[in-house]
Amino acid sequence: MLWKGGTRKVKFTYEGIFNEILDKIGLMPLPPYIHEELKERNRYQTVYAKYEGSAAAPTAGLHFTEELLKKIEEKGIKIAKVTLHVGIGTFRPVKEENVEEHEMHSEHFYIKEEDVKKINETKKNGKRVIAVGTTSCRVLETIADRNGMVHTCEEDTKIYIYPGYKFKCIDGLITNFHLPKSTLLMLVSALAGREFILKAYNEAVKEKYRFFSFGDAMMIL
Repeated sequence: MLWKGGTRKVKFTYEGIFNEILDKIGLMPLPPYIHEELKERNRYQTVYAKYEGSAAAPTAGLHFTEELLKKIEEKGIKIAKVTLHVGIGTFRPVKEENVEEHEMHSEHFYIKEEDVKKINETKKNGKRVIAVGTTSCRVLETIADRNGMVHTCEEDTKIYIYPGYKFKCIDGLITNFHLPKSTLLMLVSALAGREFILKAYNEAVKEKYRFFSFGDAMMIL
């Protein structure tokens, strides 16, 4: 059955445990610009991944190793974790002339009380909240109140962030270089400004930075 946006509803007939069968015969979903199958699946997963459900990896997190996370904590930086199951809509370009008419995809997320406390304490102490990836950014901006405080919850988000949006929670973002005409490029433009982002991308092209999922990252503050 063909659904809106090119997605399809499929009925599976099987014997055994569904996830185990999928893991055995299925292929990892990859962005459309990656044309070869990954022989090492853990290359497309973060070291802190815990739950199944995403259609893609939060690629900004691929830059972190266990050793790097330990060094970050040793500097007194608190690490809070959020979960968002990335949907295939993240790969879809914006095709409407008026960006406000783009229908944002829905993604499921949740955040635990212990992580909420870390984030809120950071905000109360006047410290900066730096999101690792647009996925983490979307979760925090979805659940933040006007003072930037967040709360424990599990739900879906369709938040659409583009230039003109006023950020409530995050003070910075670590993110990769995104595809043109994407909602992710709009998100970083909303945070840093369109002209500044275009200047950064031009510099990245000039210096031959790697783009997209397995590419280099930038920190926006």
